[in-house]
Amino acid sequence: MAENRELSDSERREAYRKGLYQSHLPDLPPIPGHHVCWLTTTNPKDSIAGRMRLGYMLIKPSEVPGMEYANVKTGDYAGYVGINEMLAAKIPLDLFETYMSISHHEEPLAEEAAIVAEVLKQAEATGGLIGKVKLEDGTAQLGKGPAAPRFAEEFGES
Repeated sequence: MAENRELSDSERREAYRKGLYQSHLPDLPPIPGHHVCWLTTTNPKDSIAGRMRLGYMLIKPSEVPGMEYANVKTGDYAGYVGINEMLAAKIPLDLFETYMSISHHEEPLAEEAAIVAEVLKQAEATGGLIGKVKLEDGTAQLGKGPAAPRFAEEFGES
């Protein structure tokens, strides 16, 4: 007797959903002392070569057990972990902390401080209203944020 291999409509819908709308890559297993992430090969403003100059290193399948299936077979990135246009990478935690602190703490605080400076500059330019402009608590705190968080701890790495 022949086995029925026909998919039901609900199974077809699920296969379609998984096949065309995969919204995430598999989680990379942790590598002690490093932050791991996926990098794109398609962004000319954020290239793999640029990331490597910053200290990122591409990951080989031997470094992450269970990812052997994602071994790039040909091209510039043959022998590294990759899925479609994405490559697995790692960066030492001290560099990760530095870069995250700059991007997500120092630069936003500088932008906040610039907003306050611009408000005060505009007040002064409108006829000496500087003494009459009162910065409310939230605005007065712009640019004076708390200490930088420990990003590696926030991402569960140490």
